[in-house]
Amino acid sequence: MEETLNIIGLDSQTWERLLWSLVLLVSAIALNLLVRRVVQRQVEDTARRYSIKKATNYTLGFVVLLVLVLVWTRGGTGVATYLGIVSAGLAIALQDPLINLAGWIFVVVRRPFGVGDRIEIGHHRGDVIDVRLFQFSLIEIGNWVDADQSTGRIIHMPNGLVFRETIANYTQGFNFIWDEIPVTITFESDWRCAKQLLTEIAERHSAIASEHAAEQVRQATQTFFIQYQHLTPIVWTSVIDIGVTLTLRYLCEPRRRRSTANDIWESILDAFADAPGIDFAYPTTRYYDNRLEGKP
Repeated sequence: MEETLNIIGLDSQTWERLLWSLVLLVSAIALNLLVRRVVQRQVEDTARRYSIKKATNYTLGFVVLLVLVLVWTRGGTGVATYLGIVSAGLAIALQDPLINLAGWIFVVVRRPFGVGDRIEIGHHRGDVIDVRLFQFSLIEIGNWVDADQSTGRIIHMPNGLVFRETIANYTQGFNFIWDEIPVTITFESDWRCAKQLLTEIAERHSAIASEHAAEQVRQATQTFFIQYQHLTPIVWTSVIDIGVTLTLRYLCEPRRRRSTANDIWESILDAFADAPGIDFAYPTTRYYDNRLEGKP
């Protein structure tokens, strides 16, 4: 038997290591499939099922890697030397993958975002749908589509970006965003009546109107140093060249920004249609003729 192995070019010790490595890999794959089947049957929540599968993959991967190192370094002898050589080579040749791996550790431990969160990182915005060792994936929002709606594209981004780009999380902690709708009326309009109508409309559509939303805000203030003097909607008044601008400011859920703005605008159009003393302002051109206007 040893003569046959020597003909192939491998000694018995190398064949033994290969056999143990194969047994280890097959066992890990079988265990992973078994865990997936059990989770698929027992866990109904999709997010929890995803987390368990990911944790199983990472755990088995690290265990297999550790055991393989021990098998191929004769039970632990020379491990330090082996790891030192490998680490030096990886640091030079695989700098970007190592940075991405460090980024994954940062995301898992510090949790600036998780699967299901809506974030903006660099020039990209979207909902996080996957976090892996070297990259995370977003379903893109915005870009050529208005009001934070999905484009349908999936963006794969390296984890190392968390060290180089600013991350904005729409849904972590304070699970609401402020939105503003400017409404401009003519100088001749009854701006006080218009402001009262806008305030009533904003109070009907604001997310903070529900007790559940108010409780989330209170919990967020206990975790983060969030200070808002006004959580209820408010209408600010300003003057521009074509009229009086009433800016409606309100809280909404990040994924309902466009639908909320749509409902508010429809309510504004209906309310102003029933108010004869209020007219929308828009850029116009006026020609003066003193004779027709009775002026000298």
